[in-house]
Amino acid sequence: MRKQTRFGFKAHRRRHSSAKNPYSKVWLPVRTPSVHITPYPLTRRGPGTEVEAQTGEERPPGSSSTGKMLVSVIIPAMNEQKTIRAVVREARHVHPHTEVIVVENGSSDRTAEAAKAAGARVLSFSQPLGHDIGRRIGAKAASGQVLLFLDGDIVIPCVRLKPFIQAVCAGADIALNDYHGPVDRTSVHPVVEAKHVLNILSNRADLGGASMTGIPHAISRKALNEIGLKSLEKPPLFQAMTITSGLRVVTVRGIAVGKVNATRKKMNGRDPLVDVVVQDHLDAIAWLTSHLGTRAGYTDLKRKRIRNEVRP
Repeated sequence: MRKQTRFGFKAHRRRHSSAKNPYSKVWLPVRTPSVHITPYPLTRRGPGTEVEAQTGEERPPGSSSTGKMLVSVIIPAMNEQKTIRAVVREARHVHPHTEVIVVENGSSDRTAEAAKAAGARVLSFSQPLGHDIGRRIGAKAASGQVLLFLDGDIVIPCVRLKPFIQAVCAGADIALNDYHGPVDRTSVHPVVEAKHVLNILSNRADLGGASMTGIPHAISRKALNEIGLKSLEKPPLFQAMTITSGLRVVTVRGIAVGKVNATRKKMNGRDPLVDVVVQDHLDAIAWLTSHLGTRAGYTDLKRKRIRNEVRP
């Protein structure tokens, strides 16, 4: 079912089912007022010291170095030679005034050459930067008022990307993929579970499992300026800080990227990236409790708890 929202764009209304969505009837107590956002100190992840991008790269025709570009599409990529051309091609058509920035790091194939041939501005690094570092680097280089984040290995038609741009242009500060991951299984994937938990603690249970951890998503220049570049290295933290600051976070449409995401090589039977992403969510929860109190801003209602002594 579709409805016209106050932001002026079409959005899907999810039909909640208690069988498929355990959070559809969650009731939450009152939250305290939003707090002033201060930059969150983060340690750099990735091997070694971060190096500067290779210089001498020219912007593709039509891009702007004066800040007049409306949309910047940021695509981290590592060994994505097979798909990067198609990803860039679709990205270039999301808006007439668009720049595409590919952050190519640690590739052993011709990812950089393929991206450049497709019309992207390429920032190349000889060593892997670490998970999500490319998002921050791409955002720093971007001149657009809307920043759209994609991955180099998932090709999404531009017609499905445009609503994310339209949502931010209509007033949203974060436009999320309305994709939540499977929650109707006996064992829920820890990353899916972490997304739901963080949204509940952020007083946005309505977001379900929608998260900046996944793509596509778009953010406004306003959100980037208020929350800060550094937090983009931990997307769940950026999302929690944006919600808490009172900025607008919406879901746009569902694109089931989980079904087409490449299977990563496991180590000792585990996907090593799972621990990284779950830790990102734990860091976001730690930020919430440090700024809103140990109950993350929720009241204790009228409960009279025994806090300092044990009584029979």
